[in-house]
Amino acid sequence: MDPRTRMLLEAPPGRTILRLAWPNVLVMAAQAAVGLIETYFVAMLGEDALAGMSLVFPVLMLLQMVSAGAVGGAILSGVARALGADDRRRVDEVVWTSVLLTLALSLATTVGVLVGGPRLYAAMGGTGGGLAAAVTYSAIVFAGAVPLWLFNSFAAMIRGTGNMLVPALVIVGGALILVPVSPLLIFGLGPFPRLGIAGGGVAVLAYYTIGAAILGWYIWAGRGVLRPARFPPPLSAGPVKDILRIGSASTVNAFSTNVTVAATLALVSAADPALVAGYGAGVRLEYLLVPLVFGIGAPAAAMAGASMGAGNPKRAGRVAWIAAALAAIVTESIGIAAALAPEAWIRLFSEQPDVVAGGAQYLRIVGPAYGLFGAGFALYFASQGAGRVALPLAAAILRIAVTVGVGRLAMSAFGPPGLYFALASGLALYAVVNAINVRLWSRGRAAPLAGSLPARVLERGQPGP
Repeated sequence: MDPRTRMLLEAPPGRTILRLAWPNVLVMAAQAAVGLIETYFVAMLGEDALAGMSLVFPVLMLLQMVSAGAVGGAILSGVARALGADDRRRVDEVVWTSVLLTLALSLATTVGVLVGGPRLYAAMGGTGGGLAAAVTYSAIVFAGAVPLWLFNSFAAMIRGTGNMLVPALVIVGGALILVPVSPLLIFGLGPFPRLGIAGGGVAVLAYYTIGAAILGWYIWAGRGVLRPARFPPPLSAGPVKDILRIGSASTVNAFSTNVTVAATLALVSAADPALVAGYGAGVRLEYLLVPLVFGIGAPAAAMAGASMGAGNPKRAGRVAWIAAALAAIVTESIGIAAALAPEAWIRLFSEQPDVVAGGAQYLRIVGPAYGLFGAGFALYFASQGAGRVALPLAAAILRIAVTVGVGRLAMSAFGPPGLYFALASGLALYAVVNAINVRLWSRGRAAPLAGSLPARVLERGQPGP
């Protein structure tokens, strides 16, 4: 067995998660910085360009969440479980199935956005020059949906082997190149033509195309654990169903935070429009927790998946609990700090007294529950790696239901504080249901993968269950 796979199966979980986590945190920081910097450059073109990019941004982020987090997580899980079972034929099948499925999904994305994008952006409030800028930028970016999807799928395959560094180096290296190239294409400096907002789209398209080529070369050149065949082997329906099952459930989980925020904004706006800005500024901190937990969750998913593939759910469960504890410590520390001094965060966005007061009220109530969100999210990642996502799907739906249902009643009875207590309760429920899920799947012996080779895994020198 490859040493990296053996590390996923035998190395101490806590130290291994921490050692593998930092490249992912670096990736998320780089991607956030690139988005902010490109927005800054586009804003210099005028209000229409900024409005157009603002219309496209949520759709692009949704695509990122689905391709990298949901379907990408399903691919990571399939690779990790096949490696844990020491089944190279299954690994090849998962890799090639992922490629073909990714191509189908990316082509559907391109057609869907090119055909329906203009109407969508108009429905989101785009008009005049802003709508025209959105259509131009969107057409270029989503014409490159194939390299974007392949980029995230290849990165997920490599992460499934326990290698977080190579995707991080490609992503961060590409970001360092994208930052100077983007303004060159936008403003037309030197030999570069002035393309306006289209230049930003061309730079993003080039970033994903080159990155996908590098990651694909790394995989098919046999530079890492994966050494897939040059051409697709005979494929079966099993991996397709597995990826779509995990990916579809994970997509709902990815939607839950965004739907919760949107529903809360609607409730707050209906009660007191002056509080919307404050809540919006406060909830930005919750969004920043997602990439931090992803840094911990991705290695936990790879370790849990490999352990389940090897028939060792007990170790997979231990990985999940340790990841949850680490995520809870990080996110709870941030939440407590925000609850104790909420004005410091809100004033980064506004000095207006009503905005500061409204945001501070949200952080004082919901901030102490951030640790529950971190723990629940880490448990979800581990369950995704283990291929057990039915209850996490229920947890995401329950969180939305508590916000929309209980939150509405609490808002009517107690005002915004009641709504915020409902939000905190939703985070607690999310953590509890995910914890129950891990408890259930970690107590027995995992079913082996179909067609897998017998694998006996040593854990700290003792035979696995």
